[in-house]
Amino acid sequence: MEKIFSESARKEGQEILIHIITRCEDIVKGRRDLSDVNEFLQIATINMDKGKTFYPHKHIWKDAAKTAIAQESWIVIKGRVRVMLYDLDDKIIKEDILMPGDASITFYGGHNYESLEEDTLVYECKSSRYEGVEKDKIAI
Repeated sequence: MEKIFSESARKEGQEILIHIITRCEDIVKGRRDLSDVNEFLQIATINMDKGKTFYPHKHIWKDAAKTAIAQESWIVIKGRVRVMLYDLDDKIIKEDILMPGDASITFYGGHNYESLEEDTLVYECKSSRYEGVEKDKIAI
């Protein structure tokens, strides 16, 4: 797992985790939380033995009074994806290639993705409802 911290914030004496890239081979036995508990987007990896189960459950409603930035993760299922990760000041801080089973997580800063193969498949997960480009994104 690679944690990417803001270089622009570091210049101001702050340490802000803005992105994570995790590889399929980084997944360890059991549960591993990738997100800090204070982030809106909670991501974990779970490596389970055959027969592992959880009790049947549903999730409870939580107080949503906080204003939240949309945080996002892409998980590659098939194909290859180039990811370009941006710092808080909109400068590229990292470029990488995601393979099947790899994921990128963006807490802050920006990102861009490019499919490198036909029929590339990804899961996209966001921390808030998607209400269209106009209400969700600004261009870098």
